Amino acid sequence: MSSYELAGHASFALIALSFLVKDILWLRVLSVMASVAGIGYNYFGPATPLWLVIYWNIFFLAINLTQIALILRERRGVEFSEEEKEVYETIFYGFAPFEFMKLLRIGEWKDAEPGDILAVQNEVADSIMLIYNGLAEVEINGEKVAELKDGNLVGEMSYFTGGLATATVRVSQPTRYLAWKKSAMDALSQRNPSMQSTLRAVLSIDLAKKLLKK
Repeated sequence: MSSYELAGHASFALIALSFLVKDILWLRVLSVMASVAGIGYNYFGPATPLWLVIYWNIFFLAINLTQIALILRERRGVEFSEEEKEVYETIFYGFAPFEFMKLLRIGEWKDAEPGDILAVQNEVADSIMLIYNGLAEVEINGEKVAELKDGNLVGEMSYFTGGLATATVRVSQPTRYLAWKKSAMDALSQRNPSMQSTLRAVLSIDLAKKLLKK
C-alpha cells in the first residue's frame, strides 16, 4: 500500500474516530488531522491534484484551528471561588472545568433560614438545588423520612420524571445552597450535548445514594 493510500485511509479513519469522542476539543483535533491527511491524499493520489476537494479541506482546516484556539482560550480562563472549587471537586468532578463554569453561570447561590421550604410535595418543582452547607428535612405526608446534608441534591427525582415533587423539603438550620432552574438546565444540555450524560450521571448518583439509605 502506497503512502498516499495510507493518507486516504487515515483521513476517513480519523473522521470515523471523531464521531466517537465526546470532548469537543478532541473532535476538533481529529478533524484537523483528517483534513491534513485528506489534503495529502487528494494532492498526491490522483493523476492530477483534486483542487476542489483540497480547497474545501483547507477551509475546514481553518475553521477547526480557529475553534481549537477559542476552546483553549476559554479553558485557560476558568477560575473558581473557594465555594465553587469545593463543589466542583466533590460533586461535579466529572465535568471539564469550562463545562462546570457554564453550569455555574446559570445557577444562583442562595441562603435559607430554618422553616424555609425548598420543595413542596405534589407541587411543581421548577429548580434543582444543591445543599452546600446546612441541613434540611424531607417530609412525606407530613412525616419526616430523611435529612439532607452538605452535598445532597433537591429536586433531581422530579427532573428525571418530569412530574411533581415527591416530598416536602424543609430547612432545619441555616443553609446555603446552589439552585438551577430546570428550564435553564435543559437549555444548557441542548446547547452542549456532551454535558448531558455527565449531568445525568451526577443526578443519578445522588438519587441512588438516597435510595440506598431507605
